[in-house]
Amino acid sequence: MNWAEQIVQTLKDWDTSMVVYVPDISIHQVTSLIDEDPYFRLVSATREEEAIGIAVGSYATGRNASVFMQSSGFGNSINALASLCIPARTPIPMFINMRGGPGEFNIAQVAMGRAVIPIMDQLGLPHFVLEDDGKMDKLLDGAMKLCHANRQPLAICLTQMLHGGKIA
Repeated sequence: MNWAEQIVQTLKDWDTSMVVYVPDISIHQVTSLIDEDPYFRLVSATREEEAIGIAVGSYATGRNASVFMQSSGFGNSINALASLCIPARTPIPMFINMRGGPGEFNIAQVAMGRAVIPIMDQLGLPHFVLEDDGKMDKLLDGAMKLCHANRQPLAICLTQMLHGGKIA
């Protein structure tokens, strides 16, 4: 099972059938699998704070949700996380395609890519970085357990090293 298939399987294992995303070429490897699977409801959002709002609404109506975004878009989601998701204790796993690391070609991606982890630390958001698919199943399962048991959002950061180096 490759990394994208493992993420899809973990979402199923944790009854997370609503997936909200802001389109991105690297997470497309996951969202294309989700789009083909009738178990899931895949919703494209125009902005990351919209994706967080949709996911919180889904959870409020009894359907577990996750959000996929790029690290540059994480900056857009901060207010929705800090003023809605965190105080409402909503367990939303966020899968974030990290930009600005080794091999980055777009200088505009570097500053936010570096800022994501420190911002999550300031907000008290747990986060895990995936650089390869070794023991990925255990990490994902543990992260989902933490997310739901503590009723809090958390981030799974997907690096260029994990998803094959494609950045665009």
